[in-house]
This record gives sequence, C-alpha cells and structure tokens, in this order.
Amino acid sequence: MTQVMSSRPMGIATQSKDAAAALVRRRYAAEARFKFYGLAAILFSAAFVVMLFSSIIMKGYPAFFEHSALLSVSLDPDVLDIGAARDKDKLASADYQAVIKKALRDAFPAVNDRAQRTALTKIISSGAADDLRAKVLANPALVGTTAQVKLPMSDLADIYLKGNLGRSSSRAGGVIATPSGTDGEVAINLEGNELREELSVVKRALGVRAAELKREAGQATIDITNTAADVRAAEGRLGANTDSAKTDQLQKETARQKVRLVEYERQKASALEEAAALVKRVDAAGSVETLDGTTPSLLVAINGGLVKVKELSAQRIVGDALLPLASEATATAGTWKITTYPTPEAKRNFTDQQIAWVDRLKETGHVTNGFNWRFFTAGASREPERAGILAALLGTLITMAVTLALCLPTGVAAAIYLEKFAPRNRFTEFVEVNINNLAAVPSIVFGLLGLAMFIQVFGMPRSSPLVGGLVLALLVLPTIIIASRAALAAVPHSITEGALGVGASKLQAIFHHVLPLAMPGIMTGTIIGMAHALGETAPLLMIGMVAFIVDVPQGITSAATVLPVQIFQWAGLPEAGFASKTAGGIMVLLTFLILMNGLAIWLRKKFDRRW
Repeated sequence: MTQVMSSRPMGIATQSKDAAAALVRRRYAAEARFKFYGLAAILFSAAFVVMLFSSIIMKGYPAFFEHSALLSVSLDPDVLDIGAARDKDKLASADYQAVIKKALRDAFPAVNDRAQRTALTKIISSGAADDLRAKVLANPALVGTTAQVKLPMSDLADIYLKGNLGRSSSRAGGVIATPSGTDGEVAINLEGNELREELSVVKRALGVRAAELKREAGQATIDITNTAADVRAAEGRLGANTDSAKTDQLQKETARQKVRLVEYERQKASALEEAAALVKRVDAAGSVETLDGTTPSLLVAINGGLVKVKELSAQRIVGDALLPLASEATATAGTWKITTYPTPEAKRNFTDQQIAWVDRLKETGHVTNGFNWRFFTAGASREPERAGILAALLGTLITMAVTLALCLPTGVAAAIYLEKFAPRNRFTEFVEVNINNLAAVPSIVFGLLGLAMFIQVFGMPRSSPLVGGLVLALLVLPTIIIASRAALAAVPHSITEGALGVGASKLQAIFHHVLPLAMPGIMTGTIIGMAHALGETAPLLMIGMVAFIVDVPQGITSAATVLPVQIFQWAGLPEAGFASKTAGGIMVLLTFLILMNGLAIWLRKKFDRRW
C-alpha cells in the first residue's frame, strides 16, 4: 500500500523535472537562435557597408592622381605673338596654345592631316595653356628657350592611362611576322594560324551584335502590331465620322499612324537583313573578316610602329599604320605584340589613333603620374581634368561656421530654459512636442522655408553661405535642443542642490556647475547635428546653391556652393572623367563625416562622468 501511494508523486516529480529540462533547453535554443540572427544581421549589414566603401574607393581613387605629358616646348616669341616685348601684359595675353600644338607636332612629325592634328591636340588638356602661362609669368626668362614642361593630359587620355576606358588584352606574337611596308596600308604575313584567338573574338562580337539586332526586330514586331491596331482604330473613327469639321484632323491622324507603321516595318526588315549577314559571317569558316568602328579594335605593335587592323584572317593582317614602322624587317616570335580592345571604336570617345599617340609618349618616358593636387586647389571647371573641390570646400566651411554660430548658443539657451526654468504647463508641452516634431521634418521643407522667408521676403543673396547657414541652423536646431536637454537632465540633481546649499543662485548653480558637467553631451549632440547638416543637399538646392563657382567665396554673402551640391552636379555631367571626381568628392565628404563622428565619440569618452 505504501509503495503504491508513494509511486505517484515520484512519477509526477519526474515528469515535472523532464518538462522543466525541456523548457530550459527550448529557452537556451531560442537564445542561441536570437544570438545567431543578431550576428547574421550584423554581418549582413557589415558586408553591405564594405561593398559600399569598396565601390566608392575603387571609383574615387583615380581622382587623386593625374597623368601629365613631358613636352619640349619652344617658347619662340614669334609663335607666342609677343614680338620683342617681355612685359607682363604681353606675356599674359600670349598664344600659349600655339606653342603646345607645335610641340605636339614636333613629337609626332608624321601627323600632317588637319583632322589628325586636331585629334592630336585633344590628348592634352584644353587648360594646359593656362598652366604654361602661369609658368612663364613666374619665370619670364623662359621666353626664347626650349623648356621641358609638364602639361596635364586630357580627361580621356588620363582615363585610358588609368585603365578605365575599357578592358583590353595584349599578348606577344608566337610566330614570325613580316610587314610589307612602313607607312600607309601595311600587310603583315604570319607563319601559322596565329590569329585564331583574335578571329574568334571578332566573331563573338559579331554574334552579340546579331542577337541585339534580332531583339530590335522583335521589338519592331511588337510596335508593328500595336501600330496596325492604331491604324485600324483611326480608320474606324474616320469611317464613322459624320462631322465634316473633324474629317481633316482624323485623316491626318490616320496618315501619321500609317507612316509610323511603314517606318517600323522598314526597321524590322533592316535589322533582320543585317542580323542574317552577321550570322553568315560568324558561321563562315576560315574567312577574312573586315573590321570597322563597330567591331573590336586590334592594334599590332611591330618594328617600332603600330598598325590598326582592318582585315583579319588567321594568317594575315592588313591595316593602316597609326605610327610608322622603323623598317620592313621580319619580326621574330615574341618581338611583336597584338592588343585587342573589345569595345568598338565607335562606342569610345578616344580613338585608336589617340591611343597610339599616348602609348608612344608613355613608351618614350614622356608621361608621368603623380598626386592630383589640382583636385584640392582648383574650383569648378567644365573640363574634368581641371575640376577641383576648393571652392566647394571653403563654401562648406563658411556655411558650417554660420550654422554653428547660430544654432549652438540658441539651442543650448533654449534647452536650459525648457529643462531648468520653464513652468510645466500646456504651452511648454506644446513647444516641446513641436521641437520633437521638427526633428523629423524632411529637410526639403526647411529649404522651402528659407526660399520663402530669407530670399523672397528679406531679400538676402541667393547661393550665399549666409542663407545656407540660416537654413541649416533651422534644420539642426531641434537636434541640438533635444541633445542638450538630455545632457542637462543626466546631471544628478544633487549637484544643483549642493550649489544652492552653499548660497549660489539658481542661475549660478546651472551655469557654474550643471552646464560644465553637461557640456560633453551637448558637444556630442552638436557635432552629430553638424555632421547631419554637412551631408544635406535638398535644402541648399532650394535656395540656389547650385551656381557654377570657379573662384573661392570671400565672405558669407559671396556666391558659393557646398561639397554635397558639388558632388550632385558632377554626378549629372556626361563626361566620363567626372565619374571619378564624384566618387573622390564622396570620399572627402565621408572623411569629414567620420572625423566629426569620431570627435563626438572621443569627447563623450573623455569627459564622461560616472555618478
């Protein structure tokens, strides 16, 4: 009997113990899953941050370096058109572009065609004349001499030398090559099927182009179907029309639809015909391919010259000499080279001939690469190689100074009043709620307010750091007030009571004791608010800070722009060189933001008090 009665509690206890153990295991498993999810979220976010910074650095790194050409420039007074005079005015107005053109012609004497001379000039920056002028004005003794001068290269030449114009591949020839001449049209005969790889590259490109044409034909088929339906609908409206006043309009609409239909049919037929011809060329074995501006470019470096291929087979090349060959001697295996540019010349702004000239300058040691100080010392420019951030950087600093001078004392004073002096009533609650709401208002609203009030009502100058600082001060003010109130509230009340106990007034207790202890938190909030303002673009666009600023601003009322707006402008420009400038500007802006946030963290840790 005793055993029967005692067995039930033991079973229940065992079951309860097992249930408790299972509950603990589930709790630990849930905790482990939560830790795993949290760690995965952190790693996922960190991966995106790394991708973002890697992309920006890879794109912006080239902006901090530039290529220059070392040219022997003859500063002949007759070419400069200054006569015998050497005064400063004559030297400042001299024709320096003419001496640069002459130096380029001397470097490439085989260039006689006018169009080629124009193309040759474009490998040097259009602002190189200004740099040469500055050198001569700094040292007038250079006039009448031949000087080795470093001149900036154009943006496309610089992009090409940095390897960003388009991927290319080069390889040394593996067989003997024999050219038929040194200039003009040159045939190069090869011993063996050496060019099968290049021939396959061309055929693949032709196949890709054929596929694109077939897609265009498919889209044209869709357009034909839709337009045919529109024609039938227009004809139906014309047939059902009983109003003679609308007849002419309906007839014109029907005619327009029929013209569109014919055009789409012509586009379809043309695309299919061209695609069929390309497919036939791709399928032809052992054929001779004709290269033009729509196919990959092949350049053969042989005997000190460069030949652009226009006819290609596995054993023979026919092309035009972009750079004259030194001789017609047979080139042994490994002494000649072929370079393939998959991007067709028609899709590049930098021609094969210009590539040849730049490569020749590089091979002869007349191209240098150095740090791009111009990026930090120049203002805005239409030429990417001459554009810099100095004007935007100074405009940003002046605007931030105005913002800080306005919002810091105002925000701290408002925080002290609301936290320590304001009575608790509906009015102060209304003010506090609106301050919190203003911190969440979109920044464009502050731009509209600045446009309406500061510019249209008070007549302040557009695109000036004064107006920009006022708008950003309104934007940052709620953040500073909220952060300052939190810092003041974090100071123990015993500090105030102790000061009052030794005879200090309430004002003295706050300003002499509470405010110094709250200052680290106030400064942290201020720096974070200023970092927020530093990255804002929308409100500054509204007040007109999008001007093309070449010269640095001289004061708070001068026309200026800021770094975020300058980056925004560069991002919308079509020139390829501005892509790296945009990323470079972002790198500078991010550096400032990281430094400001780092300063806030340092201040908080250095002056943090444990109560």
